[in-house]
Amino acid sequence: MPAMDYNITVETSDDWWEVEALYDLSFAPGRTALSSYRLREGVLPVGPLCLVARDPDGVLSGAIRHWPVRVGGAAALLLGPIAVHPTRQGEGLAALLLGRAKDAAMNEGWSRIMLVGDASYYGRYGFVRLEGVEMPPPTNPNRVLGLALSSGAWDGVRGDVTPALD
Repeated sequence: MPAMDYNITVETSDDWWEVEALYDLSFAPGRTALSSYRLREGVLPVGPLCLVARDPDGVLSGAIRHWPVRVGGAAALLLGPIAVHPTRQGEGLAALLLGRAKDAAMNEGWSRIMLVGDASYYGRYGFVRLEGVEMPPPTNPNRVLGLALSSGAWDGVRGDVTPALD
């Protein structure tokens, strides 16, 4: 099914359990032990940047969430998780979700997005390795990637990544 046939909407509370089940299927229930989850505890996701993709029959096929963080005091978005149901992979759905979320982030006034992931995969979407940005351990620094939504948005931004509790 071409990615254009999916209905992309903002995640609602009615979607929550279904999205969590997709994340468990995609990453295993132990995913919540990852260091990036420590940055999400006690923090609400950025609602307009949490999207779900449903096929024409209404079946959940993909989801993406974003969380507010601070990098050395500067505001940023932490992308993740993003997941596509195994039966829907290879259809361009992840690219569609990333593009829609990026556009929504720009419309909401965000200037930078970061994630922990594979540079060879996320590099095709403009993400690059962030030097001097420290995720909570144990995170491989080579997997800390960022995307500037405006020119120079990551210039000079360094330091520890902490939850945005305000």
